[in-house]
Amino acid sequence: MHKDDNEDTARWIADRICGLRVFEDDTGKMNINPKDAGADLLIVSQFTLYADVSSRRPGFGDAARPEKAIPLYELVIKECKERGYHVETGGFGADMKVSSVNDGPVTIILER
Repeated sequence: MHKDDNEDTARWIADRICGLRVFEDDTGKMNINPKDAGADLLIVSQFTLYADVSSRRPGFGDAARPEKAIPLYELVIKECKERGYHVETGGFGADMKVSSVNDGPVTIILER
């Protein structure tokens, strides 16, 4: 979450995650949303996505502080669950080893 994000942003992000057509249809086009693909969700916090690398030491001043970010992170999870998704999560601020298998070279950053 960005330091300027709020509950509306969290709801928008959840809506995008749940509705974004990122799975391929029979023609190979990204045209199927996660629910129609039968996908579950893994939602993991990662403040380092807001790293400022204008100097050699990364700065994270644009990332929301935990007291703001945690409730927004939890709201995204809640909103996705309310849309009927099975959601697994990471531990906020935890040092996690996350493994994933990506089906295609696609990474999408959602910003409002």
